[in-house]
Amino acid sequence: MGQEHNLPTMEELTDFLNKQSGEVNKREIARHFKIKGDDRAYLKHLLSEIEHQGLIIRKGKSFTTKGHLPERISVEITGIDNDGELVGRPVVWNEEGNPPQILISSKGKLKPAPTVGDVVIARVKPLHTHLYEGEALRHVTSAPNQMVGVFYEGKIVSVDRRFKEAFELDSSFPELKPNDLVIVEIPEVIKRRPVAHFIKKIGKSTDAHAASLISIFAHHLPVAFSVQGLKQARAAQLPELGKRVDLRELSFVTVDGSDARDFDDAVYAESDTNPKNKGGWHIYVAIADVAYFVRFGTALDSDAFERGNSTYFPDRVLPMLPEELSNGLCSLNPNEDRPAMVAEIWIDKEGHKLKHHFIRAMIRSKARLTYDAVEADFNGIERIKGLEERIDALKGAYESLLKARQRRGVLELDVPELQVVLNDKGQVINIKQRERFASHKMIEELMILANVAAAQTLEDLQLPTMYRIHDKPSVEKMEDLNAYLSAQGLKQHIKTNPTPDDFNQVLNDTKQHSNSYSINEMVLRSQSQAEYSPENIGHFGLALDKYAHFTSPIRRYADILIHRALIKGLKLGEGGLADEEVKAFPKIAEHISATERQSAAAEQDAVDRYVASYLADRVGEKFTARISSVTAFGLFVKLDSYNADGLIPISSLPDDYYVYDDRQKQLKGRSTKRTYAIGQNVDVVLKEAVPLTGGLLFHVLQNGKMVKPHSSVKKNKRRHSH
Repeated sequence: MGQEHNLPTMEELTDFLNKQSGEVNKREIARHFKIKGDDRAYLKHLLSEIEHQGLIIRKGKSFTTKGHLPERISVEITGIDNDGELVGRPVVWNEEGNPPQILISSKGKLKPAPTVGDVVIARVKPLHTHLYEGEALRHVTSAPNQMVGVFYEGKIVSVDRRFKEAFELDSSFPELKPNDLVIVEIPEVIKRRPVAHFIKKIGKSTDAHAASLISIFAHHLPVAFSVQGLKQARAAQLPELGKRVDLRELSFVTVDGSDARDFDDAVYAESDTNPKNKGGWHIYVAIADVAYFVRFGTALDSDAFERGNSTYFPDRVLPMLPEELSNGLCSLNPNEDRPAMVAEIWIDKEGHKLKHHFIRAMIRSKARLTYDAVEADFNGIERIKGLEERIDALKGAYESLLKARQRRGVLELDVPELQVVLNDKGQVINIKQRERFASHKMIEELMILANVAAAQTLEDLQLPTMYRIHDKPSVEKMEDLNAYLSAQGLKQHIKTNPTPDDFNQVLNDTKQHSNSYSINEMVLRSQSQAEYSPENIGHFGLALDKYAHFTSPIRRYADILIHRALIKGLKLGEGGLADEEVKAFPKIAEHISATERQSAAAEQDAVDRYVASYLADRVGEKFTARISSVTAFGLFVKLDSYNADGLIPISSLPDDYYVYDDRQKQLKGRSTKRTYAIGQNVDVVLKEAVPLTGGLLFHVLQNGKMVKPHSSVKKNKRRHSH
């Protein structure tokens, strides 16, 4: 939540409450922050949000900071995990940190069975500091759903494209102004007169930063850190050198995007001096020693676990760790001593890893480099002064690792990433495809090398490992893909038990095919989703039999677990893996896989809204596009100029009634036999751009002109409406 009229932020308010020795009422808080008049409503909303996140306790008209779950508690059911079990959190939370997860392993004899949104009395027992197991005993009430909307013409219009209705407000609410963003409760069954209940105001839909703000609240992302978590982060201090290996004389460098604010990996390479490894490389990958600062069982750990990962928006980051750590002591800032976990690795000139080991060290980065600068150096455009030898060595090591990658047969898919460019005011000034340099790929290959080394070390030590796994495509998806390839008249087929190189072969063989774009899309859609698991099945996409995430503990909780396991297994000092964590690994894996998906969805939603905002004043303009997906209700297209996605409704297609062909993934006109298929180029006109929902609506042009849909479309639409 942004700061308005010098009002306190959520962090400032929680910090103030933490410093009080006892209870504080709203009047005292208002007096401290000099809040008067209508601004008291803002304070009320802010206090409600902090209380909702379990950061403070309300006692009558006063508030206090929090001081182990009792055996029986009220639990709000918030979701369903991968095993189909209900997941909840305590309605009242009186401990440090954010509320733990409660897995409802037994629904007992409750009729009807509890579902998401319900509140139940449950008997709970701890599985882990952040995890409890619960048995549902009885219903308390069914909690209504919450929705983000905007106040407009006396009603609430949802920011979710699935809701077409405008909701009336059912009872008293503070004075709202047009474009106020609010959270409301809506009934599970929406009746003819949709009614919602006001919860709180969160901002303005007209603000430049509204796109990310909407996504944050719509996807229920944690906003504030716990009082104790913030206190621990602010009290953190740089460790003494002690038994750490002193690597401060090595010329480590960080390489990141120009807009990066935290640096959790630094790299160093040199030629291997061993005469038996001529042309080989000696590499160090240093990663911020987050496990030293974030200890199991602390409020900081609870906060990081709840988030699972950082979430990145075009205008902001919701970090997994407080700024004092993520941008401070855990960031490998140039010319500052920093504790690190370091993978020391030797490879030969063909990229084979010869040996490796891990050390706990103190490093001092010599420079904060950008991908652009390193790329310019690689290409001989402009050398990085004073680091020429180091950059040459990093490039040499990368070229050797690239040979190993190609030899391994990594799945090479073309997946363009959209970049939203903002000005200083947070307004969109450009939408473009993010560039991919050799410098990006160099860092990627060095990180993969270190991640593999971490997984191998933990496996050799027979220690629990939070693997990063990527399963082979399912048989069903392979059948769909092969059917599509056959429909395109192609003889190339993917075998039942494929390797990544099998897909690469299809992609290479069809590069000159007229539908090469659609073939790439279908191969991409056939792939499984990567996730975390304590059970190893390998990483299909990277063609690796063991893989773990070690290199980004500032922004991924999985990496902290790997660091703790290495510290424990190699006896590297404090901050090792706890037995309680090991027991909970399966559930932790489910949780952090879920938070990763949650963040990805929120990030994409924000980008969609920014794109719609950018194109809002270009309604009526013509664009060239490519069909990216075909459904029974229309076409999804991707603009050539902006790589932005939008919908062409089937009802708007010209001059015929269209039928969906699932096998060939196309729409075909009954009379004209005109077809629309994945990968096809089309000329379109932008009919609608809605920043509030992120929706873009297009119509197809024929010979540069709009053509009305055939009359049978409307008749059939009425006949088949559902």
